[in-house]
Amino acid sequence: MIRAFVTGWPIKHSKSPILHGYWLKEHKINGSYDAIAVEPDNFLKFLKELPDSNFSGGNITIPHKELAFENIALRDEAAEMIGATNTIWLGDGAIHASNTDGYGFVANLDDFSDKWRSGKTATIMGAGGASRAVVYAILEAGFTNVRIANRTLSRAQNLADRFGERCSAHAWAEIADLTHDTDLLVNTSSVGMAGNEEVPIPDLSNLPAHALVTDIVYTPLETPILKQAKILNLHTIDGLGMLLHQAVPGFEKWFGIRPKVTDQLRQTILEAS
Repeated sequence: MIRAFVTGWPIKHSKSPILHGYWLKEHKINGSYDAIAVEPDNFLKFLKELPDSNFSGGNITIPHKELAFENIALRDEAAEMIGATNTIWLGDGAIHASNTDGYGFVANLDDFSDKWRSGKTATIMGAGGASRAVVYAILEAGFTNVRIANRTLSRAQNLADRFGERCSAHAWAEIADLTHDTDLLVNTSSVGMAGNEEVPIPDLSNLPAHALVTDIVYTPLETPILKQAKILNLHTIDGLGMLLHQAVPGFEKWFGIRPKVTDQLRQTILEAS
C-alpha cells in the first residue's frame, strides 16, 4: 500500500483526505491519505522520522509551511521563491519539497477564463503567506505590474521587495484608486469574513469591464468581494479550484498517476463542506 498524509495543527478541518480519497477510489489505487495532527513543538521530530517511515510523502499546512521550508534542503524553485512548502515527497532517502499553491491558483483561473493571461496589471489584496504564492504565479504568467495592497504597508513592501521591480506596495486605502486599470484583482485577505468586519471592503466600481476578480477563500464560496464584483457584472472565479488543483502534483508524485479536476470532484468537496 502507498501511503501519504496531510499534517497541520489543527487538521480536522482539512478537505484534503476527501479530495485525495476521491482520486484513490477513482483510479483504484491501493493507497491511503491520512490527516495527522502534529503540534508545532513536535513538527521537527515528525520531519526527522519521515525518511524511515512508510510514507511516500504528503502535504504540509498551517502552521508548518515555513518551518518545513527552513528544514528541508532539497527545494524546487517554487518553494524557494515563495519561502514555504506545502508538498513533500521521499526520494533516495531524502525529503524533497515544493510549493504547489501558485500552480493551483493559475490552474483554477485557466479552468474558467481563456483570456486572463493576456492581462498585464494585477492588484493583490493582502500580503500574507498565501499572497507570496499568488504573486509568484502571476509574475510567472507574464504580468508586468503587480500592485500589493495591505493594511500594514510594511508587509506589502516586504513582499514587493521579495519579487522585485515588477511589484509595488500600497496602502489598503489606495485599492479603489488602483483598480481603474487592473486586469486581475485577487483577494488573499480575510476582508469581509466573519470576525473581520472592521476592515472596510474596498469599492470595486472603478474596475474596467474586462477585469477578472478572484478570491482564494472558498468558505463561503461566494465571498463579499465576489458578491460585489458580480453586482458590477464582472467576471468572477471562486477559490475552490485552487484547493483542488494544488493537490494534483502531489498526488502524481506519491501515487504515480496525474489526476484530473472535474465538476464531479468539485461537487463532492462542496457537499462535504
